[in-house]
Amino acid sequence: MRRTVSLTAVATLATAALALAAPVGQAAQATTSSHGVGVAHACAAPTKKGEMACNALKVTSGTPKSAHAESDLTAAAAPSGYGPASLQAAYNLPSAGGGSGQTVAIVDAYDDPNAESDLAVYRSQYGLSACTTANGCFKKVDQNGGTKYPRGNSGWAEEISLDLDMVSAACPNCKILLVEASSASMTNLGTGVNTAVRLGAKFVSNSYGGSESSSDATYDSSYFNHPGVAITVSSGDNGYGVEYPAASKYVTAVGGTSLKTASNSRGWTDTVWSGAGSGCSSYDAKPSWQKDSGCANRTVADVSAVADPNTGVAVYDTYQQGSGWMVFGGTSASSPLIAATYALAGSPSAGSYPASFPYAHTSALNDVTSGSNGSCGGSYLCTGTTGYDGPTGLGTPNGTAAFTG
Repeated sequence: MRRTVSLTAVATLATAALALAAPVGQAAQATTSSHGVGVAHACAAPTKKGEMACNALKVTSGTPKSAHAESDLTAAAAPSGYGPASLQAAYNLPSAGGGSGQTVAIVDAYDDPNAESDLAVYRSQYGLSACTTANGCFKKVDQNGGTKYPRGNSGWAEEISLDLDMVSAACPNCKILLVEASSASMTNLGTGVNTAVRLGAKFVSNSYGGSESSSDATYDSSYFNHPGVAITVSSGDNGYGVEYPAASKYVTAVGGTSLKTASNSRGWTDTVWSGAGSGCSSYDAKPSWQKDSGCANRTVADVSAVADPNTGVAVYDTYQQGSGWMVFGGTSASSPLIAATYALAGSPSAGSYPASFPYAHTSALNDVTSGSNGSCGGSYLCTGTTGYDGPTGLGTPNGTAAFTG
């Protein structure tokens, strides 16, 4: 799948006349939003079938609307972008307690040698308890569960930092398992998913995607059919259109929103982020719990959380071109947030498909009713509307009740 921004996402992300010098393995294209925030894809575009790209967007210029949100909320100095207090408040997540003993796995490609030390800086900044190898909270393995880590990659290291930080923000008491695949192929990443489950993770986040293909049914059965495990996948950052593995019928496809403070009873509001992926799968059958009529096959997405770089999140990363504190968006932010929300809700029941849980608890979600991610004749597949819609699914978390079952 090309990692350039689709024409349907131009409302928020338009191609910029800006060329960023990028190292090998780092996407060179840059984009800018209509709000003046420049962004760049963290990971290189796939060059062959079955290869994935991460869905992380780094703010490279301008000031995000979320720049001062955390410091305004906590009255303490904080990096630019939403942090734990903001995200917990926006989604009504428990600021203390919950998630203890649960392990959230992050599956990414390549190695981030600074993953643990960067995570320590993030957690210390926000007063979260240490999560280290030594205290048993953090563990890093290769795709087979060992310690033969793959080669480093700066773009995927940014993705890894984003993922680790978002799990920490939503579920500070969760343990974190980082599984590093040897490459960005679906086969290697899928092997990483199987390893995460084999090592006991009941919650697995995947912040990557690529083009759908006739191989998807095989990938489904080989890597994603894990009853009793909540597997979340980013829906994509290129606007209206479907990626795999978000299209898998066995996963919770996570769309994206713009998240802003508001003078309503919640104190926050979500609107459709124009970069969020959505639509009808070409290959995956519709799961029984999905009842929308606009797609004969699987519809993306199921739920959503913040993904707009202009309302982006704070991330700490120092590997190679990582500059320390940065602001990120993309559905790479929303997928680990939702995985951590599942963890806060407790272990899924044996034999269950957790992707079905939100469909049974729609009242425990914030319905997103405005915004669009492209052109689909004005239908719910690309337009925020009351009830289910493609870009945001059933909505964003309002507590953890929608993620139990």
